Amino acid sequence: MSGASLQKDTFKIAVVGGVDPGAVCKLLDKTFGSLPSNAEAMPVADVIAAKPPQRVFIQLDVPQTVVTFGGPAVRRSEPGFMPACIVNHILGGGGLTSRLFREVREKRGLAYSLREQLVWLDHSAMFLGTSGTCADRAGETVEEIEKQVRQIAAEGPTQQELDDAKSYLKGSQLVALNTSSKLARTLLQHQLDKLPIDYLENQNAVVDAVTLEDAKESSAAAVGRGSAHNYRRPRPKGRSAGGHCAVQDYTPAGRRSARHRPDDAAQFIF
Repeated sequence: MSGASLQKDTFKIAVVGGVDPGAVCKLLDKTFGSLPSNAEAMPVADVIAAKPPQRVFIQLDVPQTVVTFGGPAVRRSEPGFMPACIVNHILGGGGLTSRLFREVREKRGLAYSLREQLVWLDHSAMFLGTSGTCADRAGETVEEIEKQVRQIAAEGPTQQELDDAKSYLKGSQLVALNTSSKLARTLLQHQLDKLPIDYLENQNAVVDAVTLEDAKESSAAAVGRGSAHNYRRPRPKGRSAGGHCAVQDYTPAGRRSARHRPDDAAQFIF
């Protein structure tokens, strides 16, 4: 274990269970006591995901089309994080109740699977999603995902969607912490996020405080005012398995339908 990557002043540990605090402290001192006290890590630049807008077509020899999408989001340290988190849940993080699942899979039958989540790191934040579909409906799937992302970015959620999401997030907290390992991971993440030690006790109040106006204001930032898509499809008959890749402008002014390239895979950011 190298001191170049681990230092006492940045090292975080969470311990959960029926253990003696004194014994744990002695064990931690024995294990990590030799680490340097002050960090001299190389500075890391902030990163904004998925810039500039583009669409990339990639030919792959795979049995079905896989759509991946994502884009910039809101950092954990920003005031609008909780509203953005709720908007993300409404868009694609709410499983069977999310807009993407309802519109893409339930209503139109376009996808075998569909999931999306908010990811935040020290120097970047993004929302990421994936979907599986058949090759001949890949373009339609991408277009519907794009439509739903743009719609929630422009209009935000409804009051009913907000109320339902808040109720779910508050109620699911206990289920998410039903084992010692889950609780330890959560407490560790709270330390990494520089949250107060009592945040777990106050989290429901933070969720409750989000208003419809807050959610609407955060909606565009929550989904980066756009997202990145990548869909892969099987190699057509008679075509070489060699990698085919074409990068195209996919700004709003130059956007084209994925249906125009039915034999290729695609990645785009809009």
